[in-house]
Order: sequence, then C-alpha cells, then structure tokens
Amino acid sequence: MHYVGIDIAKRKHVAFTLDSEGTRVGKALDIANDRNGFDKLLTHLGELETEVTVGLEATGHYWLALYNLLVEADYQVIVLNPLQVQAYRKSGIRKRKDDRYDAFWVADYIRISRHLLSSSTLPDLVQLRELTRFRGGLGHQIGDCKRKVIGILDRVFPEYETLFSNVFIETSRRLLAEALTPEEFADFDLSELSQKLQETSRGRHGRAKALEIRTLATHSVGVGFLGDALRVQMTCLLEQLALLERQVDELDAEIEAVMARLPQHITSIPGIGPVTGATILAEIGDVHRFASPEKLVAFAGIDPVVYQTGEFRAANTRMSKRGSPYLRHALWQAAFAASRFDPQLRDFYQRKRAEGKAHGTVLGAICRKLLHRIFIILKEDRPYVIRN
Repeated sequence: MHYVGIDIAKRKHVAFTLDSEGTRVGKALDIANDRNGFDKLLTHLGELETEVTVGLEATGHYWLALYNLLVEADYQVIVLNPLQVQAYRKSGIRKRKDDRYDAFWVADYIRISRHLLSSSTLPDLVQLRELTRFRGGLGHQIGDCKRKVIGILDRVFPEYETLFSNVFIETSRRLLAEALTPEEFADFDLSELSQKLQETSRGRHGRAKALEIRTLATHSVGVGFLGDALRVQMTCLLEQLALLERQVDELDAEIEAVMARLPQHITSIPGIGPVTGATILAEIGDVHRFASPEKLVAFAGIDPVVYQTGEFRAANTRMSKRGSPYLRHALWQAAFAASRFDPQLRDFYQRKRAEGKAHGTVLGAICRKLLHRIFIILKEDRPYVIRN
C-alpha cells in the first residue's frame, strides 16, 4: 500500500509518497498545474504497482482539477481540510515548512488515519458549495442595492418609507420606477394613481393610499434639486435588484436539484430551511471525517476560547472563529430561527436570557446544540425527531 500526499498550489503542486511503514518512496515530485504535469503524476502513480491512496488539501479551488483527474483514473482520493493537516503538522517534531514537507505531512496523515474514507458524494457537495457560496455573494449584493435605494429615498423623499410595510414590495417598486421626487408624486392624477395602486397591489390599496402619498409628497422635506442625479441611480438599482433576485431564484432551483441527489435529512431540524441546510451540508462535507460533535463544533469555529493563566480564568469567553465563515453564518441564521420555532431551543433561549445572558451568547450556545443534532442525523442517516 502506498500513500501519496499532494501539497496544492496555484501554479505547481508537490507530491510525496510513503509506503505503509512510513518510508519515503523516491523523491518528491513537482507537478505543474497543466496536462503535462498531470500526466507526470499519473505515470508516477502507475509505477507504484500497488494499491494507492492519494490525499490532498482543499486549498481554495486549486485542488478541483487534480481531484477530478484522479477520480476519473479510479484512484481513491481523500480530501483534507487544511486545518486537519496543520494540527497534525504541529504535533510533529520536525518544524520545517516548505512544499515538500507539507506534502509529506499530508501523506503521513492519510497513512496513520486509515479510517478516512473518500466520499462518493463529494462531487455533489463541491457543486453545492460553489452554488451556495455564489448565492451568498448575490445575497450581499441584493442587500447593498437595497441599502442604496433607502439612502436615495432618505435624501429625496424621506417620508416615503412610512407608506409601505416594505419599500421593496412590488407595488412600491412599480411606483418608484415611474416617480421619485415628492414633486413627481404630487403631480400624479389622483384617479390614475389610485388605479395603479389597485392593480399592482391586487386590490389591497386604492384611493386612500393614493391620498396618503399625495399628502406626504406635498409636505415632504426632501432635497428636490438632487432628483435628476438620483433618478438615474434609482433606475439602475431597481434593474440590478430585479436581475439579482431572478438569479437567486435560478440558483435556488439548482441547489434544490443537487440536494435531491444527496442522502440527507438536515431540513428535518427546526430552524434549518433548504438554502441554510444546503450551505451547512456543503461546508461540512463528509461528516464521517469528524470523530465527535466537538470536533465538528471546533471545525465550525463556534467553540468557546477560554483565557486562563495560573489561577486566573477569564469570566468572559468568545468564539474561536476558525474554519468556514459561510458555515458560521448559516448556523447563526439557523440558531435565530430555532430560538423562535423549536420548542426546546425556544425554552432554552428564554431561560438563558432571563438569567441575564446576552442575546449573542445564547445564540452561540444554540449553534453548538444544532451542530450536535446535525452530527447525529448525518452520521446515522436519519431525520430529526422533534421532542416537546
């Protein structure tokens, strides 16, 4: 049995081979990140003439092409989180740091950790991670667009926000596409405005709302001379917003299709919806690489860091915030929802808040509880059962 560790980089990878006893086999191999380099690696693996396990770190996106090549060539490939290898490297005596030693540590780690398995679901999980991370980026862009729209209204028609429960409902967007300044709203024919409101709101608004708009527009304190400059910006922002939201819908459909191919029950946990669940699954990857829920909590970076020296122990703790920020964000969203809709966690939240614990502190604790649940249902491949 041979174990090949590969240190991943953008331009050039390095491979290091060990036998089952931990003895080096040949020299470290430099692999260019191109077809010639990949052929060189396949030739090296073929010359080993025994069963081969290849380990590589999931460094950025640079590992994907090599992973795809090795899987298509029917090699067993184990993808490691860089934090796993870093922790193992620190446990060793040799502290030298270069690409060849990094590749050695990867090879040695998969050699001694023979319980590690290559996951058949990894391609789907990688797809899911690409989709959910891109969706998260679009979500940030949507939020940025909305903040800019509010900023424009604050300057030109600050009273407008009071007219609707949400400035971005369809009725409001249609109005803002036609008018922006208080003068433009005041110049609307009352009957025409009433009809527009009735059509776009499906009968919920009509003449009364039209009168309210006219009244606010007439007495507005907005800065009128900015209208021409801000109208162009508002048009662009509303168009961007509509495009981004359509793209999010398309991504959600693709995420749903990938989730349907995965054996998972994560959305059976209260507080975890389809998109949040997809993000959590994608960022965790193969749950079997974690020996315990505590390991998963540490991987997510929501384990508490306690400062202690001598007899002094700090009264306050904080999250370590190692690992994936995407995973922490998704868990935080799930914890907030669970604190409202899960009977057990709602009671826990209310009890801890009554004891004087801060909102964020209690949500952090709920995040850890959720991860314990996630660990169990993924390991046991079963849905979560709600207990009152």
